[in-house]
Amino acid sequence: MKRGKNYKEVAKKVDRMTLYDLSDAITKVKETARAKFDETVELHVRTGCDGRHADQQIRGAVVLPAGTGKTVKVLVFAKNLKADEAMAAGADYVGAEELIPKIQHEGWLDFDVVVATPDMMGVVGRLGRILGPKGLMPNPKAGTVTMDVTKAIADIKAGKIEYRLDKSNIIHVPVGKVSFTVEQLQQNLDAVLGAIVKAKPAAVRGTYLKSITLSSTMGPGVRVNAVKVMNA
Repeated sequence: MKRGKNYKEVAKKVDRMTLYDLSDAITKVKETARAKFDETVELHVRTGCDGRHADQQIRGAVVLPAGTGKTVKVLVFAKNLKADEAMAAGADYVGAEELIPKIQHEGWLDFDVVVATPDMMGVVGRLGRILGPKGLMPNPKAGTVTMDVTKAIADIKAGKIEYRLDKSNIIHVPVGKVSFTVEQLQQNLDAVLGAIVKAKPAAVRGTYLKSITLSSTMGPGVRVNAVKVMNA
């Protein structure tokens, strides 16, 4: 990938051979953020898992103590009393079968997270080809298939994020904004990394966290000392 002059200048502030302590990595990311907008701080964890095996999959969710720094729009698939409960809890959109053609044929995707009650998963399943590739399909492990829609919505609005392996066995998650303080980003990273460490599949052999990189949306990657994270 071709990099611009500004990026190359900023990248000089990061020693690519150094494995930084987490707090130092956060400081570097804040120093090297160069965009005119409030960039997202992103965590990238390369694991030793082989996601082709079901017993080495990783998927879960965690609430970021300092939030995500963005307003999250929540769509809830529910009926009757649960639909009323979802509206009262602050869901942005609530519906059932009538939303299927709107998403399928009109391309409506003006939401960030989808929650569904278990009885609605037969309906939501019809949207699998659309929601699945975008990471929007509700899942019990992420707490987005539940009868407790009030708690699900509250957690999401408070900063709940989902983490999962991609096809390259890497976990990519947002952990806040560049405008956050070092302390806020540290709290969020401690929560996410702690959850990922606890989620280590028993079937994984060898090194679990192969590499950890922190970056802003437009900034260079900063390598984190993964051994210290595992032993924290």
